[in-house]
Amino acid sequence: MKHLSKILLVLFVLVSSTGFAQNLKFGHINSQELISLMPDRDSALVKLEKYATDLDETLQEMKSEFQTKLNTYQQRQATWTAAVLEARQKELQEIDQRISQYQQTAQQEYQQMQQLLFAPVLQKANETITNIGKQRGLIYIFDTSTGAIPFINPDLSEDILPLAKTALKIPADKKPMSFGGQQPE
Repeated sequence: MKHLSKILLVLFVLVSSTGFAQNLKFGHINSQELISLMPDRDSALVKLEKYATDLDETLQEMKSEFQTKLNTYQQRQATWTAAVLEARQKELQEIDQRISQYQQTAQQEYQQMQQLLFAPVLQKANETITNIGKQRGLIYIFDTSTGAIPFINPDLSEDILPLAKTALKIPADKKPMSFGGQQPE
């Protein structure tokens, strides 16, 4: 926040200068909205959802195995010897530990896959924003999705989202694709 205040103070001083203020051009964009409309994001979401489904299927298989062995244990524990009971209890504990470990590993792998799939999308969006800024001769492009900009006068700041959508060949009426899957447990 201090950094933003310093930038705004410098901008105010520059804008206050006579003659120089007329050459300043600013832009703004909601980068999250742009990214949510990108076809590349949609395909990354589909791949991520498939990956999450695969992770979840493995988890469900492990849970099913645990439940089957637990049911067998509960039904037959009265007929087993102490050695068999101890072995079965240990087996259930090991399966439970494997499930817990798998959940942690799956969550980490999911996050890594998410970063891997979305890195090119973010890079493409940033390159597009940078190119538009250069083409339009803008000094700054503020990202309104961060919420760090308390006010933007749309008459003095150019919204470059429509230009970015055009540059990325995103139809003007495209709505963001929603992600139906969930992260693995």
